[in-house]
Amino acid sequence: MNYRQPTTRKSMHATLVQDLGVQIVSGQLAPGQKLPSEASLCEAYAISRPVFREAMRALTAKGLIEARPRVGTLVRPRHDWHMLDPDVLHWLMQATPQQEFFNMLSSVRWVIEPAAAALAATNASADDVDSIAEAYQRMEAARNHEERLQPDLDFHARIADATHNDLLAYLCNMLSMALRESVRYSNQRANFDELALPRHKAILTAIQNGDALGARHASLVQLEDARVALAKVLGQDPTS
Repeated sequence: MNYRQPTTRKSMHATLVQDLGVQIVSGQLAPGQKLPSEASLCEAYAISRPVFREAMRALTAKGLIEARPRVGTLVRPRHDWHMLDPDVLHWLMQATPQQEFFNMLSSVRWVIEPAAAALAATNASADDVDSIAEAYQRMEAARNHEERLQPDLDFHARIADATHNDLLAYLCNMLSMALRESVRYSNQRANFDELALPRHKAILTAIQNGDALGARHASLVQLEDARVALAKVLGQDPTS
């Protein structure tokens, strides 16, 4: 495998972590495959052995590699990767075809967000509800999809916070980078105000009324609408 010599000495550690991380997540370095030797990577990246070992520790902490005595450093199986690690998730977004990644993300959203909306309807304080409503009001006031992006993300993040379940809120927060990319596309459709806004408003209303079942259902409807919007923006058949 050829390694391009970095053009700058700025953070050689980060460069090596980035390059190997992308190669692992993209499949260029397959699970079970041995990484190039320490000597060859140190030479290719003009780095010292301590810097190399620091990079290996970083990749090990992300679940991507493991060192085995008398064998070397191997790529770990995909199910061992820490997918919610921000770097790993970013590399996954880079390495996966766009529609395939968004489909995977949508499936996760279908599992998490309706449950979060239902739990928020049960657990949200008055301040939580006001905060969710404020984000929705900014969505309504936005003049275009660029202005609408952050309020939309805030709307969903504040619902997660309103669950008062730290693990659930953490999961939602770790997916925020991927969600931003998905929402950035889905919000570009021309009829957002006629379709997506009422669906978000239905989630808010159910939470305001403490209606857990209604919040869950409204979230499912909104997610299906987002899936169709995303497919149309990307030129895909939303019925497939």
